[in-house]
Amino acid sequence: MRHRHHFHADHAGHSVTATVETGHTVLVEVLVDGKETGSVTGHGDNPIVVHVELPTDPPESATVRVKPGPGDPSCLFETPDAEPRIMSPRAY
Repeated sequence: MRHRHHFHADHAGHSVTATVETGHTVLVEVLVDGKETGSVTGHGDNPIVVHVELPTDPPESATVRVKPGPGDPSCLFETPDAEPRIMSPRAY
């Protein structure tokens, strides 16, 4: 059975949202300011890494690390200039 989970973080005035669809195949989509900037497919409970770019001047690279399971998934947001932080789960 497939389930969708949503996570959010704000960084440098930008909104970063990750949607994790779990099941045998895991799909992770990352949106920055409402625009899809990265998508990766994985399998089972294996960790997934999605590299994205924030629209700053100059553009800033960022990474969303997803742990799909076991249990509920979790997401970690990382940039080169800041400590990694847990992305907040969202109910929508």
